[in-house]
Amino acid sequence: MTTITVKRRRDSKRAVAETKPRKPLSAGRVVAWIVLWAFILLTVFPFFWMIRTGLSNGRSLAANSGSFLPADFTWGAFKRVLGFGTVAEAQAEGGSGASINFWLYLRNSFIVSTVATAGQVFFSAMAAYAFSRLEWRGRDKMFALFLTALLVPPIFTALPNFLTIKSLGLLNTLPGIILPSFFMTPFAVYFLRQFFLGIPKEIDEAARLDGASHFLTFRRIILPMSTAPVVTLGILQFIASWNDYFWPLLIGQTESSRVLTVALGVFRSQTPQGTPDWAGLMAATLVAAVPILIIYGIFGRRIVNSIGFSGIK
Repeated sequence: MTTITVKRRRDSKRAVAETKPRKPLSAGRVVAWIVLWAFILLTVFPFFWMIRTGLSNGRSLAANSGSFLPADFTWGAFKRVLGFGTVAEAQAEGGSGASINFWLYLRNSFIVSTVATAGQVFFSAMAAYAFSRLEWRGRDKMFALFLTALLVPPIFTALPNFLTIKSLGLLNTLPGIILPSFFMTPFAVYFLRQFFLGIPKEIDEAARLDGASHFLTFRRIILPMSTAPVVTLGILQFIASWNDYFWPLLIGQTESSRVLTVALGVFRSQTPQGTPDWAGLMAATLVAAVPILIIYGIFGRRIVNSIGFSGIK
């Protein structure tokens, strides 16, 4: 009986879909689709060119610069990046012969991005809770003043932060890279505050009647109800920290404190044979982008939905 009912529902939905009139294909829709596909191609093409260059032989790139296929296909560039190739093999394929300690830099990038993200999400959530759920004098004015920090370019705070890290003796260390962005950012506080404002305040009042403190309410009630925006914020901050270049370059000058983005720039400048190892550089860049592409592929829809929902308030 259940099977027959489900089948009838499917048949009715199919009949409705078949009888529904299709919209005529107007010139405006055709132009819109053309523009959309043009933007998609412009977005995807750099990744395609990275793959094509990374799979090419460095000595054959100049002679086949206009080809969309790999020039003299080889996995040598990826082998060099992952530490499986030798200097002789790199030079034979047109590489510079420069070394890149990929796994060390990858580990440093993961440590910096993970720790900085964890700190930003936790402390920004606490600040957002104070700005949205607690009643205190001058709260809205303080929040408006706090948001003015969004208007300050990061380059303006680089020198004061550098002097602070230097006075703390944290130059050329991973904590020195993490510390300035560990506690909170104006965007993160604003993002979570907009979501917290949508949670009914009756929940806080019920928790206080049961004897819960503000911190207990925040930790046991508000945070579990805000899993989606908290995870979304964590993803956005992780990507931003992973792609950061200027601050890690300013602080991490030694091999042990160098992150992947800075290491790629150093690898680009090491040209013993006079020309950059474009195949190796593109292979390393592609491997470095894989974690971000995976995150976007898995959580892309959640990021868009959470940002749209938080922007309503």
